[in-house]
Amino acid sequence: MGSPQQPTYIIPPPSGPNWKTPLLIGALILLGASNIFQFVQLGKVQSESKADMTKLQTDVNAAIERMKIDSSEQVQTSRHNVEALQTQLHQQTLQANALVGQAKVDAQRKVEALKEQVAQKEKEQEAAISQVKATADTATTQIASVSTDVGAVKTDLGATKSQLEQTISTLKKATGDIDGHSSLIATNASELKALRELGERNYAEFTINKSKQFTRVADVSIELKKSDPKHNRFTIEITADDVTVEKKDRTVNEPIQFLTKKARQPYELVVNSVKKDAISGYLATPKVMTGRGGD
Repeated sequence: MGSPQQPTYIIPPPSGPNWKTPLLIGALILLGASNIFQFVQLGKVQSESKADMTKLQTDVNAAIERMKIDSSEQVQTSRHNVEALQTQLHQQTLQANALVGQAKVDAQRKVEALKEQVAQKEKEQEAAISQVKATADTATTQIASVSTDVGAVKTDLGATKSQLEQTISTLKKATGDIDGHSSLIATNASELKALRELGERNYAEFTINKSKQFTRVADVSIELKKSDPKHNRFTIEITADDVTVEKKDRTVNEPIQFLTKKARQPYELVVNSVKKDAISGYLATPKVMTGRGGD
């Protein structure tokens, strides 16, 4: 008899996890690492998402560790978790990009607004400079005009002064009938103007008609008693301080002096013209009235 046939044994495959599982885990690890890298980069742009990104990275690492240890069912569950995390990461990425985009828009708006402000300030500055320049040009023109006017005034003053000096040089000198002091006498209107410009006395012009009434001249009263135009002679009465004195048979351009209690210097009356029933002339009174007291 032949030898008995040996039984054939079939060696079953190892009962360990499928080889695809480590590959899948590795792929998930790489994918998770890639997503984490992107997440970290986005976190640099948007600081507000940094805390969420850190937490998400921790969750991914924890899921990967669980996938290495758990069974196929746990790997499947972890896969779903990873997918959920990826979805969340994508949403966070979109949100971060939106925030960055809005920040760019806001920054651009601020830049445009600042440009408009700068342009407006430049316009205002140019307008101010133009105004200052126009004002300076106007001031320069006015100064030139004033300088011309001043020069003209100086010329006129010089001419007036020269004319005044010439007129004064022609004034008649006469001796008064009180103090014996010679004084300048004006014989016409231009000479009287020259005396006024000297400023030594006050001058009041008058025309007195023959009448029984006194005519008020300055602070005295004068009455024409007689006039002789043929010989340029006249007679008058002067009332001052309630005292009346007669100046008889006086001539044209003769200084008639008299004293009052109001001044130490004498008043001076000059008649320049004698007509039939009127005389014309002026009364010169002191500038400073200093009372003579009991004199």
